Amino acid sequence: MVRETAEVGVIVERRALDNPWIDHVWMPVAVLAGAPTAAPWTVLHETDGLTRFYAGAFELELFGSDTGMYRDNLRSGRPSLWIALRSTEAPPGVVLHLVTADPFEAESLTEAGTDIIEAVPMPIELRQWLAAFVETHHVERPFVKRQRDRADTNALARRGPRSGSMDDAE
Repeated sequence: MVRETAEVGVIVERRALDNPWIDHVWMPVAVLAGAPTAAPWTVLHETDGLTRFYAGAFELELFGSDTGMYRDNLRSGRPSLWIALRSTEAPPGVVLHLVTADPFEAESLTEAGTDIIEAVPMPIELRQWLAAFVETHHVERPFVKRQRDRADTNALARRGPRSGSMDDAE
């Protein structure tokens, strides 16, 4: 299986809310090409009600079998990376769960409904790396529509009564 990886850095924000049920929300805001030497959860910027963190490094993986999805992402007009954060009891309250270039993988994470998933713009360096990966490894697979077997209209007439059916109980 063809696989390439690149280390990326992730930036997230903790935004205060004026809400009686929840006091803040986490929001992924950016991906950096490469990972800085800063420690995970380093505060980058703080204002009243908003704190921006370097959440840490993540290994972005590309797979040869997913080049069609990557190509669609690149052609979308707004190439993106999807960041998934997962709630945890440990401070600061979330962990970096996934960074992906595959929009369908990101969509599948929304089914559980518990992760925070956001699309962020893909940095140009990662866009170029992804485009080169697609160019090198994409194999066009023709669409093959499955053919259903034709129903045998006489099949029901040939079958006898089933044993254990209600008719046998009489």
